[in-house]
Amino acid sequence: MPTLITPDTRLSDVITRDPSTVTVLSRFGLRLGVGDLTVSGICRSRGINTALLTTILNTFLYEDYVPETAMIPSVTSELVDYLSQTNDYYERFLLPNIERHFQLLIGKSSGNNNLQLMLQFFHEVKQQLLERINDDRTRWQSGKLKNNPEDQHLSTEADNDTIEDKINDLVNMMVIHLQGDYDANLALAVLHAIVSLKKDITQNNRIRKRILHPLHHALTHQ
Repeated sequence: MPTLITPDTRLSDVITRDPSTVTVLSRFGLRLGVGDLTVSGICRSRGINTALLTTILNTFLYEDYVPETAMIPSVTSELVDYLSQTNDYYERFLLPNIERHFQLLIGKSSGNNNLQLMLQFFHEVKQQLLERINDDRTRWQSGKLKNNPEDQHLSTEADNDTIEDKINDLVNMMVIHLQGDYDANLALAVLHAIVSLKKDITQNNRIRKRILHPLHHALTHQ
């Protein structure tokens, strides 16, 4: 495993190592222009929980990273807020962006290129993801995870894995089955947007499985 992010790591080094972390930081209200501040330094200046930010960044970046569960029960509201911001990012930006580029691509294409079928499949994926987002909102109220011993599952890992699999299927459909006359630049824009969604969902599903689910288990087994 690469060197883990610690409170003493410069935040600029985190971003240059993997620019996709900008989306993570934005969900904590952080933007570019971080100077030479360390993770702990910027957290102190912005009132952010340092342990939570380092844990989310490491979970987001490293598939083999296992969070320290001892800190989890103390960060309920901050974690829920982060995941709510993530859902808003999907609903308000990534999903509309993919659909907009799809429609532009279809409008500038002709012939039997399978784009309408791909758009229909994307709508199915979008609907399933929106259903999960709405399910999350019924469980997270005022930044708190509802403590209901009879509700043991949140959204299931199988549901989350299905969403990942379907997005991967959509990527494969575009790579393998796109044909006919189409705008190559718009096709690349659609593919890039779908791949960005796939990567972000995969990384944040790790956060759900390794941080949110243990937190929910701790709350429902007190």
